[in-house]
Amino acid sequence: MTTTEPKLPSTLTSLRRLIPTRSCQPEETRRIAEAQATRLVAILDDADGPQVSHIDAMPRIAVTYERLPVSGLSHWNGRKWIICLNTEDSPARQRFTLLHEFKHIIDHGACDRLYRDITRRGVTLTARQQAETAADYFAGCALVPKRELKRAWTRGIQRTDDLAAHFGVSQQAIEVRLDQTGLSREVDPEPEMRTANQGGRCARPISTPTWQPQRFRFAQDRYPRRSFV
Repeated sequence: MTTTEPKLPSTLTSLRRLIPTRSCQPEETRRIAEAQATRLVAILDDADGPQVSHIDAMPRIAVTYERLPVSGLSHWNGRKWIICLNTEDSPARQRFTLLHEFKHIIDHGACDRLYRDITRRGVTLTARQQAETAADYFAGCALVPKRELKRAWTRGIQRTDDLAAHFGVSQQAIEVRLDQTGLSREVDPEPEMRTANQGGRCARPISTPTWQPQRFRFAQDRYPRRSFV
């Protein structure tokens, strides 16, 4: 008697399964996008990250190139998904656009659950705007995973051009990921604050010659502290 191994789900199906079957809150879409990107990277298991060849090899997906007025687009032609990339863009830009469009394909059939128009503080974000933001975030997480970015950072690769070359993305994409992961604060740390016991409130600049680095002093309380015991 022969046994057959269970058929593994396709990559696209595996990523779609991470989308809840219920309506999602706006804050959830970011976590879902990152979880999908993390799973994609794990499935591909390539040290160089997602490539055009990976997506093009998936069932019912084809990647083409044309001169376009935009960076890329995707559509269903009745038999397969077509992702079209702009031939005028750099390879780094094409990779980002590829993952952006792939996220739209993942979301197909679930957009009503993932995105809806919301208004906060008088500002309205349409469902389409949120879908575009989620697609950008997915692409950034897939091409520059948080763990790998922090690993490169601790190894001393901290210049944006060096990081861009390391991950094969644009410097703009690296700058966005540095901000999203909090590593950008290592480049421009905030002034330290003194506690009340140190007799000051916050750092104030000291006038210094232009050829010297800016120094700081701590402002003293204008009024003496009073005890309310």
